[in-house]
Amino acid sequence: MAEQSYAIRKRETVAEVPGLRVRKLTLETGQSVPWHTHTTITDTFFCMEGPMVVETDNPRARHVLLPGETVAADPGQPHYVHGVAMGPCKFMIIQGVGKYDYVAAEAPVEE
Repeated sequence: MAEQSYAIRKRETVAEVPGLRVRKLTLETGQSVPWHTHTTITDTFFCMEGPMVVETDNPRARHVLLPGETVAADPGQPHYVHGVAMGPCKFMIIQGVGKYDYVAAEAPVEE
């Protein structure tokens, strides 16, 4: 699944140079960024309107962010982003340093 194949309200590119990009993403109620990884880049999330949730695997964690809070998903770490209770949220994402890719991942099995 390519990044553009999942529906969200809005994607805005703030800045982009080779190896680094900054975007603002807006999710409406019921929308999410599906489980995925990146080969070489780190995704750093900055909550602008929330609350929002960044779930990660390896290690398994659920990060609830309020406006102004951040969390990062390292290269190869599966992650899934959505609003609390699948509500709306808006966040800035810093992606780098390295070549961007989007690798779909399976949702982890709940234990």
